[in-house]
Amino acid sequence: MPQYKAPVDDFQFLYNEFLDLSACAELPTMAEASPDVIEAVLTEAAKVAESVLQPINAIGDEVGCQLDETTHEVRMPAGFAEAYRDYCEGGWTGLIADPNYGGQGLPNFVGLAVSEMINATNPSFGAYPGLTLGAYEVIHHHGSEAQKATYLPNMVNGQWGGTMNLTEPHCGTDLGLLRTRADRQDDGSYRITGKKIWISAGEHDMVDNIIHLVLARTPDAPSGTRGISLFIVPKVLVNDDGSLGERNGVTCVGLEKKMGIKASATCEMEYTNAVGYLIGEEQRGLSYMFTMMNAARLVTGIQGLGMASAAYQAAVTFARERLQGRSLDGAKYPDKAADPILVHPDVRKMLLISRASIEGARALGLYTGVQLELEFHHPDEAVRRQAGYWVALMTPIIKAYFTDMGSEVTNLGMQVHGGAGYVRDTGVEQFVRDVRITQIYEGTNGVQALDLVGRKLIANQGENLKAFFTPVMALIAEHEQNEASAEFIQPLKAAAQLLQDTTAWVYQQMSKNPLEAGAAGTDYLRLFALTAMAFMWAKMAVIAQQQLAAGQGKAVFYQAKLDTARFFMTRMLPETDSLAQKVKAGAAPLMDFNDEAF
Repeated sequence: MPQYKAPVDDFQFLYNEFLDLSACAELPTMAEASPDVIEAVLTEAAKVAESVLQPINAIGDEVGCQLDETTHEVRMPAGFAEAYRDYCEGGWTGLIADPNYGGQGLPNFVGLAVSEMINATNPSFGAYPGLTLGAYEVIHHHGSEAQKATYLPNMVNGQWGGTMNLTEPHCGTDLGLLRTRADRQDDGSYRITGKKIWISAGEHDMVDNIIHLVLARTPDAPSGTRGISLFIVPKVLVNDDGSLGERNGVTCVGLEKKMGIKASATCEMEYTNAVGYLIGEEQRGLSYMFTMMNAARLVTGIQGLGMASAAYQAAVTFARERLQGRSLDGAKYPDKAADPILVHPDVRKMLLISRASIEGARALGLYTGVQLELEFHHPDEAVRRQAGYWVALMTPIIKAYFTDMGSEVTNLGMQVHGGAGYVRDTGVEQFVRDVRITQIYEGTNGVQALDLVGRKLIANQGENLKAFFTPVMALIAEHEQNEASAEFIQPLKAAAQLLQDTTAWVYQQMSKNPLEAGAAGTDYLRLFALTAMAFMWAKMAVIAQQQLAAGQGKAVFYQAKLDTARFFMTRMLPETDSLAQKVKAGAAPLMDFNDEAF
């Protein structure tokens, strides 16, 4: 079975050399986040991922969750409850949570690295604390002081879980169609009645209570998304003294049988006159829920990255060990019956696509995590606003590109294994199945593309785009005259110019025909993502060159960074040319096709 090793050395490079954390230095979340503390957190998280979560991943896949049809309770696979207890006792559920509610208050960009390691070793497990954190964020941002005091401490310490309840049997992405009803009560509470489907972590036996966040509409609310409100609906009601009281009218009536992440309980939830408590104001529920959804989209991207990393490591190990054929230019290991498949160009290409994708995405994810930290916590409103432009722009890109990449890389990992990868014994086919959902949930990747071209490009009078291009152009200007860096800076410059030209074209076409946005979206998003990756690789290459020139340690590490950057610029970034051509083909080849001919 695959044996994942957390990339702590790469994280250390990114935190200590690549990221500029000076802007975060005075933030409250950085008070305890010294380099030594961050290193210790990463090292301990790696141990948890490798030794606690990885061993039960295959068990979760084989056994899955089991629903008791009589009690409507979900039983987790063997080892999960114990692992979850260890995880909570280690303080991991409160890593980035507010210290006022028992959290450790570390920065988001540290939490993202931990999330990658968890999802590399056990994505099913990661769903439970991940969703709880998302629900915590909504209550923390939008709940009343009483609601925070009632629910957050036990969510932070892991005794209680959390979920988000959006989808209904008759509507998915179009939430304006939802029917779940919220009736006002004289005591200020509401009674929630309706059915929700595909609710991750909706029911399980690892916690004492589950705090459901449920979208519903009051009887007199307007139709569409404007009429949606958001409610706290606990599985077990909480007494005034904080103790648990009666069971609420919340029932898991079904458990989905799925392609992957089988130890993540995907539930059909029924709310029958359940007691609910309004978060914030009526008819503002969708905007509140987006606090959770945007965070979930970033973490979903990290899920794709984590599983890609695990699949890549398994593929490298197999490529070193599997003997088959001889190198085309003569035997490399004449003392062996055959050469390891690592010598073959096609195998090396698959491994390098994987490596360049993973390390570039890791840099982009953590870079965005720093901007997220600034947006949430910097005292200067202008700084918060500027960081928010970057985060808004990158959220759909990271969600879609990282998960597309995760699917591509896990499939490449299987391909490296050949027939051995298709059978269950090697464990790599599980990566392919587990990662596939990431392209679908939290808004399909097609929806992310529409969000990018239809909203994020035109939002804030172009400030979102400016937040990206300003640091890119600054890097180019700083190093353009450096001959040694030209092989990395010049491709970035060309890609950035192509992206600007294509963006202008999309703007013009959308003003004439809104269908152009939908036709351009997916290819445009990938074009943008590859340009962002080129920005990351150019920055990393410059750092690696400087460190090698200075004779700093880890020469092998820095040389590998340079070689991977070179591969990305020469073998992956040129895809931007064809993507731009596809975008400019316009909507006609899609929309002029006769409906009856499908």
